[in-house]
Amino acid sequence: MTQYLEFEKPLAEIEGKAEELRALARQNEDMDVADEAAALDGKADVLLQDLYKNLTPWRKCQVARHPDRPHCNEYIDTLFTEYTPLAGDRNFADDHAVMGGLARFNDQPVMVIGHEKGSDTKSRIARNFGMARPEGYRKAIRLMDMAHRFNLPVITLVDTPGAYPGKGAEERGQSEAIARSTEKCLQIGVPMVSVVIGEGGSGGAVAFATTNRIAMLEHSVYSVISPEGCASILWKDSEKMREAAEALRLTAQDLKQLGVIDRIIPEAVGGAHRAKEATIASVGKAISGMLADLSSKDAKALIADRRAKFIGLGQSGLAA
Repeated sequence: MTQYLEFEKPLAEIEGKAEELRALARQNEDMDVADEAAALDGKADVLLQDLYKNLTPWRKCQVARHPDRPHCNEYIDTLFTEYTPLAGDRNFADDHAVMGGLARFNDQPVMVIGHEKGSDTKSRIARNFGMARPEGYRKAIRLMDMAHRFNLPVITLVDTPGAYPGKGAEERGQSEAIARSTEKCLQIGVPMVSVVIGEGGSGGAVAFATTNRIAMLEHSVYSVISPEGCASILWKDSEKMREAAEALRLTAQDLKQLGVIDRIIPEAVGGAHRAKEATIASVGKAISGMLADLSSKDAKALIADRRAKFIGLGQSGLAA
């Protein structure tokens, strides 16, 4: 069953009517509704194109958070072979919001790490809605160390509202774990590429995305804070999230212009959830391209490239 976003309500009505007609036809074989249903389908296609022609930043946030969007585990299952999950931080526990392990990408051994939000109520609770605790970042550090030791490229898939802000996480050193994960990204001498597949929230995303090359799906978002959180701080009113989303410049298009990311991966009209297989294939092609860009660099050059990239952030603006 298709889940519709708030701004897609007119589309839901049209597609709902088309489905009602087909349901009636299934109950009565003598009823011919093909022409009427096709007309409604055509009207829905035009409306879908119109809705997604020029999405506002807030609407992009809504699309990025769509529950049916392909998640990290789906990318791993489709793009990688011989995936062997590695669990635990060897210190406290295994954080199920972060998944990662050894795998092959295009038959090349790699280390893949990503945030997993879950796809239903049970799995979302188990995965803590993709919000990692300190042990999740320490697990990522362990996997990056292993990748460095065995000279394996690191691929990260970012999809998190942000690091978990709970009391237990703070007691176990949440900020320190994020900082060390970011530091580790800057230290390892192997190719590192990252794709923001949904939400890239705050330091929880930066800890995985401090890489040589960063790509974003067309309707994903990447920001220091959520629009609701920003609105609560600046205007003391979380309902001003639309204004906050505009001000944060969190879209892939703005971030490409600012030099924060390197490439934008197109999505199907209506978002990644309407064409999962095509979206995952596009992400695979982007990862291949980014790894190819880095294939000729040695360890020192990779580290220097990564450091230069992040030291240089902020030197170009939207007005440039």
